Amino acid sequence: MSIELLTFLFFASLLLFLVLGLPLAFVLGGTSVIFIYFTWGPQAFYMVAAQAWGAMNKFTLVAIPLFVFMAMVLEKSGAANALYDTMYLWFGPLRGGLAVGTCVICAIFAAMCGISGAAVASMGAIALPSMLQKNYDKELAVGCILCGGGWGILIPPSIIMILYSLISGESVGKLFAGGVLPGLMLLVLASSYIVIRCYLQPEHGPAISPEERGGWTEKFIALKAVILPLIVVLLVLGSIVGGIATPTEAAGMGVLGAVISALVYRQLTWQVTYEAGIRTLRLTGMIIWILFGAYCFTAAYQGMGAANLIKDLVGYIPGGGWGVIISMQVLIFLLAMVLDPMGIMMICVPVFLPIVEAYGFDPLWFGILFTINMEIGYMTPPFGFNLFYMKGLVPPGISMADIYRSAIPFTIVSLVGLAIVMIFPEIATWLPNLVFSG
Repeated sequence: MSIELLTFLFFASLLLFLVLGLPLAFVLGGTSVIFIYFTWGPQAFYMVAAQAWGAMNKFTLVAIPLFVFMAMVLEKSGAANALYDTMYLWFGPLRGGLAVGTCVICAIFAAMCGISGAAVASMGAIALPSMLQKNYDKELAVGCILCGGGWGILIPPSIIMILYSLISGESVGKLFAGGVLPGLMLLVLASSYIVIRCYLQPEHGPAISPEERGGWTEKFIALKAVILPLIVVLLVLGSIVGGIATPTEAAGMGVLGAVISALVYRQLTWQVTYEAGIRTLRLTGMIIWILFGAYCFTAAYQGMGAANLIKDLVGYIPGGGWGVIISMQVLIFLLAMVLDPMGIMMICVPVFLPIVEAYGFDPLWFGILFTINMEIGYMTPPFGFNLFYMKGLVPPGISMADIYRSAIPFTIVSLVGLAIVMIFPEIATWLPNLVFSG
C-alpha cells in the first residue's frame, strides 16, 4: 500500500471517529494500534507498551496534577472575590474599567493556575453579574472573560507548555519564560481594545457612580488582596527563574501557596479539599490517557514513513519557510474551532516540529505561537471550551449566539497579537535567552 493512501486512511479514520464523538484518547490510541498491527504485525504491540512506559517515566509529568490541584484550590479559595473588590475600586471609575480589571484578574489567575477553566469560572460567577448590573454591554462583558480565561495556558505556569515540552524536548523553564511577554502583550491589547471601544461607545462600559468610588485610603487598603496571589506567582515563577527549583518542584511550591491562600480566606475545608482532589484526578486522568494515545500515534505515524510525505507536500507551499509557518498557524486555528487543544497538539506537533526545525526556525518560538493559537482556540466558535464554560454561568437573557458574537472581536485582537509575535520573535525568545543564557 502506498504511503499516500496509508496517510489518507490514517487521518480519515481519526477524523471519522472524532466526528462520531468517541473520546480523543481512544481515537488516537486505538487507530494507531490498528495501523501498527497491519504495518508490523502482532510484535508491534510491544512498542505500544514501550511508548506508554516512556510516557509515564517522565518526571515532568508530576507537575500536571500539582498545577491542576493548585488551580482547583485557588478557584475555591476566595482570592478571586478579594481581587475583584480591589479592581472594582481601582478600575471602576474608568469607562470600561470593570472589563479591564477583569482582564487583569484573569492574567493574575493565569500566572497562578496553568489552566483556563479556573479564571472563566471565577470571573463568570463574580465579575459578569457585576458588569451586567452596571449596564455593561453583555457581549463586551462576556467577551473579556472568554479572552482572559484562555491566558491560563499562555502565561506560565502552563500545562499545555509542559505537554509541548514532553513532545518537543524543549526546556519547560524556557517555555514558561517565553510565555510571559506575549501574555502581557495580549493583556495590553485586550485592555486597549476595551478602553477604545468604551471611549467611542460610552454606553457599552459606563463608569461606576461617584458614590461607589472609594477614596485613596480605601483603595490602598484593598491592595492587600493582591499580596497572596503575588506570593503564589513568586513561589512558582520566581523559583524557576531563580534556578531554585525545577518546574515540577515549583508546582509543589505553588500548591503550598494555594493551600495557604485558602487557609487565609478561611476556605480550606475538607469539602473543598475533596472536591479539588476529585476534579484533579479526573482532569489528570484524561490528560494522561490522551498522552498515551498521542505517543502511540507518534510511533505509528513515524513508523509508516508519512513524515517524509508531509515534508514533500510542504515543498509545494509558496513563500518558503514563512509560507509554511503561516499555513501551519491557519491550519491550527481552523482545527481549534472543532478539536480539543491538547488533541491538536498531540496530532500536529510531531508532524510540524521537524519541518519547523528543517527551515531553521526556533522550536521555542514556534511553541509560543502554538500556545497562543491554542489560547485563541478556547474561545473560537463553534466548540471552544470557554464558550461552553461560559454558557453554564450566564443568566437566561444571554444566548449561545450572544456568547459566539462576544468572542469575535477578542479573537481578532488575539490574532493581531499572534501576528506581532510572528513578526517579532524576540517577544517570545528574549526573556528565555536572558534568564537561561548561562
